[in-house]
Amino acid sequence: MQKKVTPCLWFDTQAEEAARFYVSVFPDARLGKITHYTGAGPAPAGAVMTVTFHLQGQEFMALNGGPHFKHSPAVSFVIHCDTQAELDALWEALPAGGGAPGQCGWVEDRFGVSWQLVPSTLDRLIDDAEPERSRRVMEAVLQMRKLDLAALERAWAG
Repeated sequence: MQKKVTPCLWFDTQAEEAARFYVSVFPDARLGKITHYTGAGPAPAGAVMTVTFHLQGQEFMALNGGPHFKHSPAVSFVIHCDTQAELDALWEALPAGGGAPGQCGWVEDRFGVSWQLVPSTLDRLIDDAEPERSRRVMEAVLQMRKLDLAALERAWAG
């Protein structure tokens, strides 16, 4: 069954390379259908046009559309990590080959796509009924690059 919403990532010519990279980085990921240009434009016949791939149950499409558009952190993908080990592994893998880690759990991959790597418990810690707990957790997040689940739990506990 086709999903009603599929994020489409625009690339110049790296759609297949990016899709294969993402599938190699995430557990429970797989490559989908690859389509090719027919010669009607804008790329030569046989060049990869789109690649679908699935990351943890979410379908994505990568499109080779040319150099007209670039990725921006204004659109990012939030990855909820159940363990620190999962978060650590993605933090190392995603920026490999030319990406860059950022602040507050953000990382940019070598294709310019932004990811937010957050503990699955972060929403609960920040949205606490006790405002002082929420404040402490948010202050801790703002001091971190890679989020540290144990440190966030300690901030919450006071």
